[in-house]
Amino acid sequence: MTFDQLCDFIENKMSMSHIYQPLLIKTLLESGGSSTVRDIALEFLSYDESQIKYYGTVAKNMPIRVLKSHGVVEKNKDLVELTAKGLSFSQRQKLKSLCDQRLNDFLESRGLKLWDYRLLADPVPDSMRYRVLKASNFRCELCGATKNERPLDVDHIIPRSKKGKTEESNLQVLCSKCNRSKGNKDDTDFRQTEFVDEVEDCHFCGGLDNDRIVSTNESVYAILDKYPVTPLHHLIIPFRHTDDFFTMTERERSDSNALIRQLKNSIKEQDDSVVSFNVGMNCGEEAGQTIMHSHIHLIPRRKGDTPNPRGGVRGVIPNKMD
Repeated sequence: MTFDQLCDFIENKMSMSHIYQPLLIKTLLESGGSSTVRDIALEFLSYDESQIKYYGTVAKNMPIRVLKSHGVVEKNKDLVELTAKGLSFSQRQKLKSLCDQRLNDFLESRGLKLWDYRLLADPVPDSMRYRVLKASNFRCELCGATKNERPLDVDHIIPRSKKGKTEESNLQVLCSKCNRSKGNKDDTDFRQTEFVDEVEDCHFCGGLDNDRIVSTNESVYAILDKYPVTPLHHLIIPFRHTDDFFTMTERERSDSNALIRQLKNSIKEQDDSVVSFNVGMNCGEEAGQTIMHSHIHLIPRRKGDTPNPRGGVRGVIPNKMD
C-alpha cells in the first residue's frame, strides 16, 4: 500500500467500532513500521481508561500505602515521590537492578499463576458476550462496578471446571476483582441484584455532600451522623442505592464489616474513653428507618453515658430493656 492509499484508507475507508485500528497504525508508525503484538497490546493498554483507573486503585490500596508506612515513598494528593532524594545516575541504576531482580525472582516462583485469572481462554462467543454485558447494563452483578471503573468479565455461574455450559442462562457479568475473589469454588447467581441510579432526593446518594465522607472501603463509605446519639457516631452506607440490610449484596456486607472494624480502631485511638459500641440497622419504617437507603449505625459507648445500659438494642422497644 502506498502513502496516498494509506491516507485515503484512514480518512475515508476506515470503519470504526472502537479506537483500535488507528491506534494500531499509529503504534506501527511510531515504532518504524513494525512492532510485536505485546508492544501493540501495551499501547492499547495506555488508552484503556478502565484499566488505568483499576491499576490506580491497586496502587493506592496496596503498594503506595505499604511503602509509605515503611518511609520509602511520600504522597501528596496524586503525586508520589521517593523519600530518597538526590540519587546519582549510578545509584538509580543500581536500585532499578535490585527491583528487577526481585521482580524476576517473584515471577519465576509464581509463574503465570500470578495472572491466571486474566489468562483464561474466553470461550464465550462475541455476540453472546455482548448480550450478557448489555443485560447487565455493563456493570458487575456483585458490586455494581461499571465498565469505566474496572475491567468486566463474563463469568460462568456454574464453573466450566464443574461442567458448566457456555449458554446465557449460565453467564453473568463480574468485574475482574469480584471474579478473582469468586474463583471456581462458588456457583452463586448474582444476577438478581438491583442497581438503581442515584436518587436525587436521597440524603445518601443524590443529595450527599461528598465532603462529609470520612472513609471508604470499595462499595461502601462512612460519614459522621448529623444527629449523633453519642460523639463520633458513624454511619456506614453503600454507594449503591439499596433499601436495607436484606437488599445489600454479600460484597457490600463484607466491605461494611471491614470498614466498621477499621472505624472502631480509629475511634478508640481518637477517644480513649470509648469502651463499647452499638452496631445496628433499622430495616423498614416500623423498625424506625427514616432514610430509605441502607445504613449501619456504629455508636461509640462510654462508661456512664446512660444510667442503665442493660439490654442494649432491646431498648428499641422500651419495656423490653430488662
